[in-house]
Amino acid sequence: MLTLRGLGKDYGERTAVKAVDLDVVRGEILGLLGPNGAGKTTTISMACGVVTPTRGSVAIGGVALASEPFAAKAKLGLVPQDLAVFEELSALQNLRYFGALYRTRDVEWALDVVGLRDRATEPVKNFSGGMKRRLNIAAGLVHRPELLVLDEPTVGVDPQSRNHIFETVKALHAQGMTVIYTSHYMEEVEALCDRVAIMDHGAIVALGTIGELIAKHAGQGVELELAGNAEAGAAAAVAHGATRDGALLRFPAGAPLGAALAAIEAAGATVARIESRQANLETAFLALTGRALRDTE
Repeated sequence: MLTLRGLGKDYGERTAVKAVDLDVVRGEILGLLGPNGAGKTTTISMACGVVTPTRGSVAIGGVALASEPFAAKAKLGLVPQDLAVFEELSALQNLRYFGALYRTRDVEWALDVVGLRDRATEPVKNFSGGMKRRLNIAAGLVHRPELLVLDEPTVGVDPQSRNHIFETVKALHAQGMTVIYTSHYMEEVEALCDRVAIMDHGAIVALGTIGELIAKHAGQGVELELAGNAEAGAAAAVAHGATRDGALLRFPAGAPLGAALAAIEAAGATVARIESRQANLETAFLALTGRALRDTE
């Protein structure tokens, strides 16, 4: 349904996205994860024709975006993270407007999908944050696209609206719609997505089913943090099978933890914190992207 080949973007001397190759299979929900500054939004923007790539190509439903932009975009519904609705208009007027841009519209269906039919004639400025989010999704659906791109659709909403959006995505998927879903809520991605692509530093660093990613990158084990002579203690821990990520040490399941702790103490270090590490998508994500805080856009 979506094919990216060598897709990349430079801003002057800075490379935001290197050269992404990705195939989104018709009928699947693909989760796209990555820390701040990883290149997710830029990649989505290029794939949807909002940002012009520096290199590479995009095809939507087999139609080349560069040579046939109108035909390609007709197959696509984009729901951006920032709200893209007119607050002075009603929900009905918003959807009629967006539908007219595609020369086709299914306003009543879109209102039903997001549960806003009974509020259709009210000005959007009177809506709650969750209702505005739902209308934002309806605006991306009004032309019944084959591919729906959702960029963090549940950010900042109340639990009831979040659950409604979540159920809406599942219902659209059940009807055969292909979905790309970005979120920082790992439980949403685990429950919704058939496959997950993890981006970091402008590249896809892992791609597969959630089970595959967990098995390969998030093995169970023990994580600990050292105090005292931490450098010597870390060296002793690495010699006993640990891997190091800055001040953190990770031991895989089955590692000789008792001998490692004795060696750490003999090296003059003490254990400041120790905890069991569970195998899930979040631990796979952190193993691939690190734990350092990202503030880069």
